[in-house]
Amino acid sequence: MTTDRPRILVVEDDTDLSNLLGRLLTDEGYLVDRVHDGHTALHRVLTDHHDVLLVDRGLPAIDGLDLITRLRRRGVTTPALVLSARGTPGDRVQGLDAGAEDYLPKPFDIDELLARLRALRRRHLHDATVLPLPGGRLLDVHTRTVSGHATGDVTLSERECDLLALLAANPTQVFTRVTLRDSVFRDTNSDAAVETYVHYLRRKLDRRVIATVRGLGYRLGAR
Repeated sequence: MTTDRPRILVVEDDTDLSNLLGRLLTDEGYLVDRVHDGHTALHRVLTDHHDVLLVDRGLPAIDGLDLITRLRRRGVTTPALVLSARGTPGDRVQGLDAGAEDYLPKPFDIDELLARLRALRRRHLHDATVLPLPGGRLLDVHTRTVSGHATGDVTLSERECDLLALLAANPTQVFTRVTLRDSVFRDTNSDAAVETYVHYLRRKLDRRVIATVRGLGYRLGAR
């Protein structure tokens, strides 16, 4: 089953707080996995895909900052937000230096936490060089290659890659033809260029890669 819901790993040893975060994040639209120690979290991150990590600093087995440092050394770039009762400027600097993208002291405001997670995912997608596509495939922006396709790796033209990368970096956004034209096809005033390259991408990858939103435009297909 495909889904647009982002997947988050909550690493928190306080069972009550973990349960609360699980309910809140599920209501927010996340698919939530929960673990309670750093060692289990390390295994889960290295074996499963997650869109974002929410990590308590004071964990048993492997503490939160050590966990993030180990992940970064293994090339894992999944964005991480650290929660901690230690909230001095020095503590926050330690968290960021360990490889976390954000650091939020406890106690925290729920709305602020949710907003920070949304911002974290947006920044990560816009900065990413490898973007997820429908069907479990990946787009490498640097090499303009889609991997994980049924027939093997698929190489895209520069325009095809630019168009698909824009959609993949904003997977829930619907783009009008005019917006796509002005963003990717600046040398033309015709919306036909957008439709032509959408056709090219669907022909190379299959129709589900880009969804048509009737009366509005296009968006990335369901993941």
